[in-house]
Amino acid sequence: GRDYSRVVLRAEGDIEHGRLAEASTELLWRHALTGFWNRDLGIRYDAGHGPGQGWLAAGVSGLAPYWLELGATAYLGYDGQTALVLEAEYEILFTQRLVLQPAIELTAYGSNDAERGQGRGLSDVVTGARLRYEISRQFAPYLGWEWQASLGERANQLREEHEATQENRWVAGIRFWF
Repeated sequence: GRDYSRVVLRAEGDIEHGRLAEASTELLWRHALTGFWNRDLGIRYDAGHGPGQGWLAAGVSGLAPYWLELGATAYLGYDGQTALVLEAEYEILFTQRLVLQPAIELTAYGSNDAERGQGRGLSDVVTGARLRYEISRQFAPYLGWEWQASLGERANQLREEHEATQENRWVAGIRFWF
């Protein structure tokens, strides 16, 4: 798309023991509200832990003062489940091509859904940093580290299953746009 209207496809997932453990894919229509803020509308589909779930998505994203990138997205699942994701990230330029990007993401759910691994209230916190090398502005491979912690009801569900409530992980991927 262009500056005022574009389509955004976001996908991320976790691979454990050579298998896809969890995946989330979003297809959003992003429309400019102001010079620095956008409105996002679209759909999301989660697969992996339990049965898949579709969501309607609505949110805002943009650039706050001091170049802090913020995002807030609300989700409504087809079975009445609700979720809210808040994100913040910042870019530290070491050179024109080498960029360190620390980030934090908070996820909250409106009700418990043990089958899908969702606990009511603030459920997950993910923080970390990614180091990317921009071969061009449109194509940049990255390598990073993340710390993820489950909280509240989600942490209780994991303890009952004798699983860890916190984990460290390495991440790798490609950031691209056209």
